[in-house]
Parts: sequence; structure tokens; C-alpha cells
Amino acid sequence: MTLLIDPPNSPGHGRLWSHLASDTSFEELHRFATTLGIPRRGFDRDHYDIPADRYEQVVAAGALPVTSRELIGRLHAAGLRRRKAEALRPRRPGQSLVRARHLAPGNTVAVVAPAGPVPVDRLEAGLAVLRSWGLEVREAAHVRGRHQVRWSLAADDAARAADLTAAWCDPEVAAVICARGGYGTQRLVDLLDWGALAEAGPCVLLGFSDITALHQAFAARLGVSTLHGPVVTSLGAGDPGSREHLRRMLFTPAEALDLTPDPVDAVLPGRAEGVLVGGNLTLLSAGVGTAAQVTAEGCIALLEDVGEDLYRLDRALTQLVRSGWFDGVRGVVAGTFEGCGSPEAVRGLLHDRLGGLGVPLLAGAPFGHGPRNLAVPFGVPATLDAASGTLVLRVPALT
Repeated sequence: MTLLIDPPNSPGHGRLWSHLASDTSFEELHRFATTLGIPRRGFDRDHYDIPADRYEQVVAAGALPVTSRELIGRLHAAGLRRRKAEALRPRRPGQSLVRARHLAPGNTVAVVAPAGPVPVDRLEAGLAVLRSWGLEVREAAHVRGRHQVRWSLAADDAARAADLTAAWCDPEVAAVICARGGYGTQRLVDLLDWGALAEAGPCVLLGFSDITALHQAFAARLGVSTLHGPVVTSLGAGDPGSREHLRRMLFTPAEALDLTPDPVDAVLPGRAEGVLVGGNLTLLSAGVGTAAQVTAEGCIALLEDVGEDLYRLDRALTQLVRSGWFDGVRGVVAGTFEGCGSPEAVRGLLHDRLGGLGVPLLAGAPFGHGPRNLAVPFGVPATLDAASGTLVLRVPALT
């Protein structure tokens, strides 16, 4: 456990600055800075900027003086060096997004409820799974709540937004996992403290369904990759294969590159490469025209939904096509559309609405509201091959 500081040799704003870092963890670094009254706004990706007149004070408090070259080398060796390209900021459509670090036993994860109220029995079962993986679990204040007037919400919008912001910005939290979907996530997007979220750096965000609103917003405003996958309430009684796939993606992501373990149907032929984007079709359609939207330009679009009549799916697809959301898309992969009609009818609709895009299209991939819900990372490059019916990540979901 070592705190490092280099000499005050970096000019800026008419002063010289040192760089304070840790070769162990950002958590250690933030705690040390807090004890010295160093403001969090001084944190820049992987270090704090320290004015020259405070250099001796920081050394006296326990930071080890090293050269700038050694400081950078030790950050690289510890896997804590964040290049400018990894800073959280909006990126051009089709670009790979910043990936968070993978988890390890002993890490702390925060459970939040950004949408509906959470069934306690299913919550407890899911929490038990997370703990069985060796994770420390923290529940946000309103995970077990219910809005007194709007019963479809776990709490009022400001409270749910505050819970999510606090969880993401907590330096001890390695992942933020949504307790469930439901309805209401869109309502809190504009209440999040985006400046604080960007400053805190990348963190794992996991969820699906209504959580699509967060996947889109975090990609659009922070340029950070997120995981579309099981929520806490679906872990306890869910498909064992989906649960194991998620565990591997979180802890050993290089072992979870194949997103279609069994080949799926090709509706339209071809091969494509691009970063993954998408989520719940209804939420994507509802997000058209908002600032917190990422389009499919240069991407492979993933779509899923549940309990919608075919004409409603038709309307949502048509809205995305007419709005230009699919402009420049390289391929489309449809997941499960549970309760939306027969698989044949859904595939026919996808062909009718998306066939004019001239890109490869797979249908029936194992993600979404069906029995299997394999986690998929948005903002990560993948290869779609209709001939083999496969979708495979080109890099691991997490670093």
C-alpha cells in the first residue's frame, strides 16, 4: 500500500503542480486526499493535482516522493493508469466506450432501485447469489421502498436519483447493480449529477428492461460501457446458465466473449463488426429526441421486449427508422420478445421493418425477458456472423 507524489514540475495556471497517486487503489487515494482536505475536484482520471506549496505537507503525511516516470510506471504496473482516452466524456457514434475493471472476491457492490418497488423475497434470493460470489453488498436507502402515491415507483424521483449518484460516486463501490426494472427510470435521468458521475470514473452498471434508459444516458453523457443483463431480482430463480455467464463476465470477462453459445436464426445474411448498442425496444423508441440517446450509427443494434402486441412493436420500430436512429447501423441482433406473438411473427415483422437497412439480422438471441438472459456489454466491439448465427465480443466486457 503506497501513496506516491512526484516533484512539482508540471506548469499550469501560473503555478507548478505535483501529482499524487496510489499504486494500490483509488479508494486509498481518495481517503488520503480527504484526510488532508484536498478537494475531490482536484482528481484527474488517476491522480490528484497538488500545488507546489502543499508538496511538503503531502510528503509529511505519508506520500512517497518518486520521479514522474516512476509514478507513471507504478500506476501502469498496478493497472490503475487512465489515459485521456479513458476519461468519461461523450464520444462519437460508433466509438468503443470506456470499460470498467472486472470484479474480484471481496469487492463491494451497491444495489439500487431506479425504477419500480422491489419484491422482498426475490431481492433476498438475488442478494444471496451476489454474496455467494464473495461480494460485499450495500443496499441503497430506497431499495425496499415504495412511493406513497405512485406505487409503480420505489421512491420519489429525487431520492432514486440520489441513491444512484451516491452509489456510483462511492470510491469503495466496484459495481452498481439494479434491483429490478419496471417503470420510472426515465424520470430520474435528468436529476442525476452528471458532473459528479464523470469525475468518479468508470464503474460497472448492470441491469436491463427499463434500465435501458440508463444504458443510453450513461453512454451518451459519459461515454462509458454498461452491462445489459440480469437484475438482482432475477438472479435467485433465474436460468443457471445466465447466472454463470454473468459471473464470468464480471469476474473473468475473457471467458465470456461468446454471446450466442448456440447458433441463432439468420433473418438476413451478412457479416458485420461494430460496438454494441440498444436494449429494450419500447424504451429506445421513447428516448427518441432526448439528449440522453445514443443512435446505432456504426454499431450493431441489440433489441428485445416483452408483452407488447405486434402492432406496438411495429410502431416502435417504425419510429426508430423514421427518426434516423438506425442510420449507419452495421447489423441488428434481436433477442427474446416474450409475450409479443409467435417467434415467426416477430421475425416477419423485423424483416418487414428492418430489411430495407441492408444489414445482417439475427433473431432469437438469448438476451432479454426470456428464460435465458445472457449479459451483453454496450459500447464494446463485437462481430456478427449471420452464416454461423453468432455474435462474439472482440474484447472482454471489462478490463
